[in-house]
Amino acid sequence: MPPVIGRAIRSIQKTTTAVAVYPGLTRFSLKAPKNVEVHFENGGFYNLSAEYLRIYSPAADSKMRSVGGEKVIYGRRHVGIMSAEPVGNYGVRLLFDDLHKTGIFTWDYLYHLGSNKFTMMRDYIRTLRKHGLSRDPPRMRRK
Repeated sequence: MPPVIGRAIRSIQKTTTAVAVYPGLTRFSLKAPKNVEVHFENGGFYNLSAEYLRIYSPAADSKMRSVGGEKVIYGRRHVGIMSAEPVGNYGVRLLFDDLHKTGIFTWDYLYHLGSNKFTMMRDYIRTLRKHGLSRDPPRMRRK
């Protein structure tokens, strides 16, 4: 059964598999606005936060800051996911409430993000600290 086709999705169940490096996706569920859940054939289950998905979006982004030659996205602790759109049989495009929508998350990439979540998040927080940046959005200045 192919993924559900539609403008926005909440859940995809996939029973066919393609030859891939990673296990095939069996279920994708959007738990808007704060996370997605992904299930894989090998029993892998990952709950991925909107912040984590936003900072590791596979697309180039104009809201990224280059610090010391590193590309760093910061201030996204409270970002949310507004919708998810299937892209073929291989991935999903997420629309975040900061209006970022150009990244396509393939099932393989979601598996990579899930299986490496703790290491990648730890490295991200270290990078922010190294450059004096925060996961929190910048505060508005009062006049």
